[in-house]
Amino acid sequence: MKINIKADLHTHTIASGHAYSTVDELARSASEKGLKLIAITNHGPKMPGGPHQFHFGNMRIIPDELYGVRIIAGIEANIMNDGSIDLPEERLKRLDFVAAGIHSDAGYNLNTKKDNTRVIIKAMENPYVQMITHPANAAFPVNIEKIVESAFENNVILEANASSFYDFKLGRRGNHEMSINLCKLAKQRGVPVSLNSDAHFHTEVGDITFLNDVIQRAGLTKEDIINSSAEKIKNFLGL
Repeated sequence: MKINIKADLHTHTIASGHAYSTVDELARSASEKGLKLIAITNHGPKMPGGPHQFHFGNMRIIPDELYGVRIIAGIEANIMNDGSIDLPEERLKRLDFVAAGIHSDAGYNLNTKKDNTRVIIKAMENPYVQMITHPANAAFPVNIEKIVESAFENNVILEANASSFYDFKLGRRGNHEMSINLCKLAKQRGVPVSLNSDAHFHTEVGDITFLNDVIQRAGLTKEDIINSSAEKIKNFLGL
């Protein structure tokens, strides 16, 4: 079953330091592809080359809509070794959307399944965190059952990340079996799944081609996918 997404909750601009497009370019590309909503989720300040926390405090200057696409002011915060994230509350409360994920380049250096599971669950217990990025990560194995259960208890979206399977990506982190298991369990538990591009260049926005095998084998339908509709995202975020 082919699933067309109408929103992309994980995109990066030049502010992330290792991405190469502007907000305007991302929005224009999203519009051309028929998307109705994108979240701008630049990396948190602990990522080398990433923006200062002031960047996130000033995102309100970005128009709510460009080229017919709703623009959501967000962040992909970095999860630290203690389960905290790298943006203070006064900045988080000014954002529409907070995603969080593990990135070794941002200082995370734990390597056991127990530790990885613990810190992600701790991050999900943060009332500002609304999505976990690339939780099915070959570099950071987790207890999938515990992650899905915590996502259910804390009303957190779990991401299926298309860029994790790019053949050309340095340090490819995708794991098909782990991703399929995550999506199957999320479907069974009623945890929302978001299929995202993790775009670092404007042509990648909305491109989830590399997730087709995961979608099919997990048996996902548009009812399981929160970003199959922009309205579902708006309702989830209270916008």
